[in-house]
Amino acid sequence: MTADGSNPLISVQPNALKFVFELEKPSFCDLKVVNNTEHHVAFKVKTTSPKKYFVRPNTGVVQPWDSSVIRVTLQAPREYPPDMQCKDKFLLQSTVVPPNTDVDDLPADTFNKESTKEIQECKLKVFYVTPSSRGNSEDEGFKSYSDQAPDSNSAVQQLKDERDAAVRQTLQLQQELDFLKRRRHRRNDTGFSLKFALIVGLIGIMVGLLLNFSFSSSLSSPAAVPTVATTTSPVEPSTTEGIETPL
Repeated sequence: MTADGSNPLISVQPNALKFVFELEKPSFCDLKVVNNTEHHVAFKVKTTSPKKYFVRPNTGVVQPWDSSVIRVTLQAPREYPPDMQCKDKFLLQSTVVPPNTDVDDLPADTFNKESTKEIQECKLKVFYVTPSSRGNSEDEGFKSYSDQAPDSNSAVQQLKDERDAAVRQTLQLQQELDFLKRRRHRRNDTGFSLKFALIVGLIGIMVGLLLNFSFSSSLSSPAAVPTVATTTSPVEPSTTEGIETPL
């Protein structure tokens, strides 16, 4: 119920913004805006410290019986507030708009209180919680970057481990492939040497058989004795008688 007793156009969950406060680390809180009517409802978010927070979307239109999520981000603080107390506040304004109205088509005076249309307001307080107490919080409507950081780091580490494992497996497969190539090469060389030795041996055996066969054949056949034809001519008696030796 609103302050004037009318039914609220929209409801907001959670009813307060809680941020995990850490120096030099931003955090965010998600607000769920639910349209409780059969009309198109426009909303706008305002804050007392616009420089400290980043709101997206800060203006929008929710369809009938539909919902929308608003993310409010606390910029990275540089110092702790006194007693961790926060005095910042948020104001969520809502009003009925014509059907099929787009957020870019909203007039500038849509949320002007001086207009005749009904404008409802919902105030939200801001609370800071320490990282040690965030695990004890029962409100699931807020998250922080510090919450997601370990998950992100673990996911990145897991990806790195998987990459390293893949690289190691690739190197191992490459080594096994090189080993198989060398082994096959050695087998090919051994086969070639055995084949070559067998061929040389067979050739040597064949040559030895041929030589043995030739030698055996030469021993078994009689040797041919060459015949020399001789001719005898009559020997004439030498007549030395009657030859005078000149003086």
